[in-house]
Amino acid sequence: MEVILIGAALLVLLGILASKISDRFGIPALLLFLILGMLAGSDGPGGIYFDDPALAQSLGVLALIVILFSGGLDTEWDSIRPVLKEGLILSTVGVLLTAVTVGLFAKLILDLTLVEGLLIGAIVSSTDAAAVFSVLRSKGISLKGNLKPLLELESGSNDPMAIFLTVGLVQLLVQPDLPLLILVGSFFVQMILGAAVGIVLSWVMLFLINRLRLGYEGLYPVLLFALVFLTYGIAAMLGGNGFLAVYLAGIVLGRNNFIHKRSLLRFSDGIAWLMQITMFITLGLLVFPSRLVSVVGVSLLLALFLMLVARPASVLLSLMSSRIRLPQKLFISWVGLRGAVPIILATYPLLAEIPHADLIFNVVFFVVLTSVLLQGTTLPYVARLVQVDAPPAQKRIYPIEFNKVEGFKSDLKEVHIPPESPLVGKAIFELGDIPGFLIILIARGSDLITPSGGVILQADDTLLSLSDQESLDQIREQFNLTAK
Repeated sequence: MEVILIGAALLVLLGILASKISDRFGIPALLLFLILGMLAGSDGPGGIYFDDPALAQSLGVLALIVILFSGGLDTEWDSIRPVLKEGLILSTVGVLLTAVTVGLFAKLILDLTLVEGLLIGAIVSSTDAAAVFSVLRSKGISLKGNLKPLLELESGSNDPMAIFLTVGLVQLLVQPDLPLLILVGSFFVQMILGAAVGIVLSWVMLFLINRLRLGYEGLYPVLLFALVFLTYGIAAMLGGNGFLAVYLAGIVLGRNNFIHKRSLLRFSDGIAWLMQITMFITLGLLVFPSRLVSVVGVSLLLALFLMLVARPASVLLSLMSSRIRLPQKLFISWVGLRGAVPIILATYPLLAEIPHADLIFNVVFFVVLTSVLLQGTTLPYVARLVQVDAPPAQKRIYPIEFNKVEGFKSDLKEVHIPPESPLVGKAIFELGDIPGFLIILIARGSDLITPSGGVILQADDTLLSLSDQESLDQIREQFNLTAK
C-alpha cells in the first residue's frame, strides 16, 4: 500500500512539475502528462503494467464530470451570450460534420467497415479547451473580440455530442439490426433530459449552499461536489446526458452569487487540475508505445486530414451564415486540439470487444498526440499570422478577500477613470457621500493607494469599490467612468 501511495504521489508531483515546463515553453500540459504516463508504463523505464480499460474509463468519466462542471462554473455568462448560437452550432453540427468526414476517410485508408470508420470519426470529433488556453496563457497571447468565449463554449459543450455518437455507433456494431431512428430519438431525449436535470439541480445547489448554514467552511466544497455527482447520476439514470447536465449546472450556478463563491471557485479549479493530471497519466499508462509503431503511417495521415481538411470544412460550413470574419474562422479551424475525451472514448470499443478495437484505440491515441504536438505548439504563431491576437489583459491582484453573503447586494468592482472624466484632479473628500459606492483602494500604475480624503484622483486611475450593480452603473454614467 505504501509503495502505491508513494508512486501515485510521485506521478502527481511530476505532473505538476510538467505544468511548469508547459508554462515556460508553451508545450501543452496534456502532452506532457500523457508522455509521463507512457514513460511510467510497462514499455517505459517506470515499468508499471496497466492494462485495464474499464478502470481507465471509470477514472476518465469521474474526471470529466469534475472538469466539465469546473469549466462551466468558471464560464462568464455575459461573455458567452453573444456567441451562444455559433458555439452551439459548432458543438453539434460541427462535431457531426467532423465525425462524418473523418469517418469516411478512416474507412478508406484503414480498410474498415463504414460504421467502424464513422466510429473513429466520432471518437476524435470533440476538442479540448484546457489544452488550447494553457498554450495561449503560457505564451502570453490574448484573442480579439469574442474568439475566446466562443472557443471556450465550443470546447466545453461539444463532448456530449461526441459521446453520444460514439456510444450510438458502438451499439450499432454490437447490434447491427438496431433501427437508426431509435438512435436519432435517443439523441434528443438525452440532450433534453440532460439539460433539464442540469438546470433544475443547479437551482437546488444554489438553494442548499445558501440556506444550509454549515458550521464548517470546509464542508461547502464537499456539499458542492456531492451535488455535482448527484446531478450526473440522476441525469444518467433518467436517460439524459450526464455530462451536459453537469456543464449546464456549472454555468447556471456560476452566474449567481452564493456563499464562499471565491473559495469554492478556487477549490473547483484545483480539483479539476488534479483530475486532469490523474486522467492523462492513467491514459498514458494504458497505451503501449510499442504497439503504436505499426499504425504510425495511417495515423499520421488521418491526423493531417483531420487538421487540414475535416476540421476547417466543418467550421466553415457550420459558420457559413455567421458574421465571424474569415481570419477568425481560420483560427477556430486550427484550434481543433484533441484531448483526453477521444482517448477515453476509444476505450468503449475495447470494452465492447468489437472487431479492430485495438487498432481503433492505437490510431486514436496517435491522432491525439499528433494534434496536440502540431497544433498546440503552433497556436501562438497562427494567431499572429491571421492577426487575431491581442495584448493580454493583465489582471491586478489586490490584497483583499471578499466573500459574498446572502442579503448583501454589493460586491468588489473595478472602474477606470479616463482622462475626460470630471473626477480627474478632484480630491476624494470633494465627492461627498455617494450612496451604494465605497472606494476601497486606488490602483495607480504599479502602486496601490489607500483612499484617504485628501488623495487627488488622476487620469487612468483604477478604483476598487464596494458597490451594487445599480449604484455602479449610475456612478459610471455620472462621472464618465469605464468598466474594468
